[in-house]
Amino acid sequence: MVPAEKAALKQDLALDAGATVLNHSMNLVQRMESLLAMGNGSDVTLRVHTINTEEVKVIQAHSLVLTMQSDVFEELLLTRNSSIVVLRETSDCAAVFDKFIRYLYCGDVSVRLDQAISLHKLANKYHVWGLQQGLTQYMTQHLSSESPTGHVVGWYNYALLIGDTALRDSCLQYLSWNLSSVLQSGEWGSISEELLLSLLQRSDLILQSELELYEALEAWISHNQPVSATVESALRAVRTAIPPQHLFRLQKQSALMLKYYEFIRDLLYLAFQFHSASPSPIQLAKYFDVNCSIFTPRNYLSTSWGSPWVINNPTRDDRSFSFQTQLGPSGHDTSKRVTWNALFSPRWIPLSARSTYTELGAMQPTRTDGGRPRIIITPATSSSDFAGVTFQKTVIVMARQQGKVVVRHVYNFHQSTEEVGDFLLDADLQRRASEYLIDSSLYLHVVIKPLYHTLLVARK
Repeated sequence: MVPAEKAALKQDLALDAGATVLNHSMNLVQRMESLLAMGNGSDVTLRVHTINTEEVKVIQAHSLVLTMQSDVFEELLLTRNSSIVVLRETSDCAAVFDKFIRYLYCGDVSVRLDQAISLHKLANKYHVWGLQQGLTQYMTQHLSSESPTGHVVGWYNYALLIGDTALRDSCLQYLSWNLSSVLQSGEWGSISEELLLSLLQRSDLILQSELELYEALEAWISHNQPVSATVESALRAVRTAIPPQHLFRLQKQSALMLKYYEFIRDLLYLAFQFHSASPSPIQLAKYFDVNCSIFTPRNYLSTSWGSPWVINNPTRDDRSFSFQTQLGPSGHDTSKRVTWNALFSPRWIPLSARSTYTELGAMQPTRTDGGRPRIIITPATSSSDFAGVTFQKTVIVMARQQGKVVVRHVYNFHQSTEEVGDFLLDADLQRRASEYLIDSSLYLHVVIKPLYHTLLVARK
């Protein structure tokens, strides 16, 4: 349609704005579906051959519909020598080809988790962009759905193959934020070496402990039997947050550790130095870069690193609670505790206005009308032990998706601030069915990650 025709059509619609619309589009869809099913007026026969088999699926179709929806079909039909078009598809794509063609006629398709990739392949091959975008959105929204063997890893591999960065990143984020459940699933053993090493490099993994990750890594290596170079890279990505008593046990009892001990002897020695009482971690920081990944904790859900916090009716009143964490990630500091005060307010004041404290240390916010949800986390006391330690604060928001509790969002505080500026910025907590709420309650988990930093630089 040329621009002048478009303008005329818009004008006609504007002049007819007061009219009543009679919508019989569903009748049209039913007629199109019947047309496909009966083959009435068909002028082209699609013969879909399944590669490496003798299976052939025959579909009576209409060239007008096919060319209107797909420029690939348009080219195929223009260059055909007869009314028969031969197509060759893999077995998974051939199995859903009827669904794909029906979408071209009716504009809708029913999708199961195990069919998403096959339909996406067909949409991509035949340039049916609306279907492809819809399937990408479907996959992004169904990462948490239950499936017998798991599907997120398969979707990640597929997204990587076709270069769909949005889907790839969504899958990677889901795996990172829900790693504990992934480690317990049958999907864990099927992940590729590339994906394994990619996950091991991340500091935003959410799991119970670094020991849980090591034990899962040991199971993955036993199942997949990768080359030594892969095993060495994976082991060297394990972090020092494993307590020394467990490191001693692994050193003597882990078959993996015993086999590859020479590859990681230097890291084990460094880990034991890091956890030992002498020198202290601050002394160690004079000679080693303690800000590198090996010394950086991940988001651990065990009680040493933070606490869960369920806020019932989060739109009503301010809530506060206190919890304790270990002072530092080193065994030298695990017996030293830091008490934290956390305050949640559904209608908090601007950043410029600060809360006050009672003699007991409880936060007393100044209330204003309006505003939006805020959360503030501060240490209850200060101590000389804090020297050389900074704290990264992470607030994890849980949600229920497809019947399963998963991580909905993660908010990180800069180590020198008391609150995160965009906390629940897009959340509608007033709505009972809000995707941020579980049974009308806000499920949070606060994680404190202590990090050492260098106070003095050793002279060379």
